[in-house]
Amino acid sequence: MRRNLSHLFMVFFTMLYTGYAQAQHRVNPDEIKEKMQWFADGKLGIFIHYGIYSVKGIDESWSFHNKKISYPDYMSQLKGFTANQYNPDELAELIKESGARYAVMTTKHHDGVALWNSKHGPLNVVQKTPAKKDLLKPLYDALRARGVKAGAYFSLIDWSHADYPGFLKDSSRYQVNAQPVKWAKYLTFMNGQLDELAKQYNPDLWWFDGDWEHSAEEWNAPAVRQKLLSYNPNTIINGRLQGFGDYDTPEQNFPVSRPNYKWWELCMTINDNWGYQPQDTNFKTPYEIISIFTDAVSYGGNLLLDIGPKGDGSIPPQEVNMLKELGAWNKKNGEGVFNTVAGMPQGHYYGASTLSKDSTTVYLFVPAKTSAPVLVKGLKNSIKKITVLGSDTALTYKIVGKISWSAVPGLLYIPIPESQQDKYMSVIKIELNGKLDLYHGKGGFLTNE
Repeated sequence: MRRNLSHLFMVFFTMLYTGYAQAQHRVNPDEIKEKMQWFADGKLGIFIHYGIYSVKGIDESWSFHNKKISYPDYMSQLKGFTANQYNPDELAELIKESGARYAVMTTKHHDGVALWNSKHGPLNVVQKTPAKKDLLKPLYDALRARGVKAGAYFSLIDWSHADYPGFLKDSSRYQVNAQPVKWAKYLTFMNGQLDELAKQYNPDLWWFDGDWEHSAEEWNAPAVRQKLLSYNPNTIINGRLQGFGDYDTPEQNFPVSRPNYKWWELCMTINDNWGYQPQDTNFKTPYEIISIFTDAVSYGGNLLLDIGPKGDGSIPPQEVNMLKELGAWNKKNGEGVFNTVAGMPQGHYYGASTLSKDSTTVYLFVPAKTSAPVLVKGLKNSIKKITVLGSDTALTYKIVGKISWSAVPGLLYIPIPESQQDKYMSVIKIELNGKLDLYHGKGGFLTNE
């Protein structure tokens, strides 16, 4: 993942001058809509950043690239990477309990350390660390046994590889246009590792990173996409393949307005860092995670929530607790999240909302412990029933300002009894007569407003 502010500025201006922003969608949405359906319905994924950087608890790859520590010091973590508490079954069960429909594991970060026994170079945890085992297959097997889709994060860049141009932030090995043969050798290596992952693990989703360092032409991105689809035509590819991916991946920053592209996913840390860092105790609260999650879903997107195992493979207790709290909330309120579509346009309800796929049910997300009634504007439908998820008791409601001879609907007020309010986020279910019909006018006296 991208780390420091100066690098972010570099990435931004590189995007502007290479046309990256304009090239984000070189894939026709109509051609992929069927395979994207499980992703659209899934809503929640768990990101797992696990690698040797968790031994000392430092920035993954960026700590040596940005010269916080030396490269030899960073790579010395290989000797301390044991994974002796790594339990794929327990991890998969925790992910399942969270309510997540998919998980994405870091197969290789920018440091080039592979978590499987790659035959393309010896820099992997099987050959170079005390762990001496493939960390991917048992996790993917455990996830799939629980009905959770298995995704593979893969860094296109490899700052450890002698044939890769980049290394430190202020130095590089060579320029691609000056040494095309050397670059071709790196692409052979990179594609060899992709072949291994595709053949051995058959990812349901590929989560690329690092594409910003080279153009689509230099990466030969169309060929990479075609290769992966030749192994599995239904595999999904994230948007970090210089325009040849299937969905957008905003990172950390929540969009204020609904993104334009049909499929998108917000990737976000559970505290402030992607990998395990013991000094980082700035964990988001369950309410914050749930509110971010429901906001993303209300905009038609997904949340990919990151966790960072320790060097021994164990999960920090704060992260375990977070996933369990999220799971308990999803178990009670998941009807309003999973298998839904984006909610009402802004202005009709000042909060997050979703719709059933047939648009006959509206779900409103209401922050906990409120004494004020929920307000909905512009609802033209008559109402069958209003309930709070987790209870079958019908709520009373009041319509204010409706004039019998006017087409303009009144204001819908829904009081929520304190006894039915969720401790984090209540979900109000409004069952409608017919498909959702909203008034978008400016009010007034005219009957045709």
